[in-house]
Amino acid sequence: MKIALGSVQFGLKYGVSNLSGPTSKSQIKKILEIAKNSGVDTIDTATAYGNSEVLLGYSNVKKFKVITKIPTLKPNTTNIEKWVSNKIYSSIKKLKIESLYGVLIHNSKNFSGDKGRVLLETLQSLKKKGIIKKVGISIYDPSELNYIKNLSNLDLVQAPMNLIDRRLERSGWLNKLHKKRIEIHARSIFLQGLLLIKPNKIPKKFEKWKVILNQWHYQLEKKKMNALEACLSYPLSLAEVDKIIVGVNNIRQFREIIIAYQNNFKFKGWSFMISNDQQLINPSNWSNF
Repeated sequence: MKIALGSVQFGLKYGVSNLSGPTSKSQIKKILEIAKNSGVDTIDTATAYGNSEVLLGYSNVKKFKVITKIPTLKPNTTNIEKWVSNKIYSSIKKLKIESLYGVLIHNSKNFSGDKGRVLLETLQSLKKKGIIKKVGISIYDPSELNYIKNLSNLDLVQAPMNLIDRRLERSGWLNKLHKKRIEIHARSIFLQGLLLIKPNKIPKKFEKWKVILNQWHYQLEKKKMNALEACLSYPLSLAEVDKIIVGVNNIRQFREIIIAYQNNFKFKGWSFMISNDQQLINPSNWSNF
């Protein structure tokens, strides 16, 4: 099972299509039960996801591979080793587990300079102790990987990947990482839910891209596919992708994703969707328009 469960919606109101706010405790427990019974074995979280780590710990995630992310290292941090260790042990305590499958750096710039060296050495030390199994990075743009001097220090890379944003594949980095045996996790496969919204419900600020979005829904109808199936078909068509992280607001959404995954529809290309427009493919820019 390539599906991994994202947990940002458990601690925050996240996603352009999320109108209901964070997921309730009871729903989280049920979602985790469905995940376990469906063969989903990996959970992605972060210290920045509100109280998601606490809620996951409350719901018992001991049988899952849990990946968390530590925040950006502040310039005035002096004792980096202590800072990193505190963040990781704090996450472990909240999650009520003994070790983490993966720890990801949220900011690639933190790998540079002397501080970056100490940060990496600390993570590698915790890896040797068995506290962490894999050390990795969460990126927003494949170009960030150009500045990492030694990729062999990485075990895992998480990157955005969807029908509109295919930079990881088209840049050649997907293949490069795979050849180096670095685990690859695709996130934002629904582009924060934008690709799942019905045409008449799409916020007006996306009017600039209505040609792409209208064609998207026209082609879905023509091909007799639903948006979930089409979105999943792209990362599933790439053998190099190890996990596909999906975030859900509720039980219904998760069940629908599992069913769509099991249907395993053939990838149809959807080349008209591809865009390099940073305003569209990078949701952090959405607040600017």
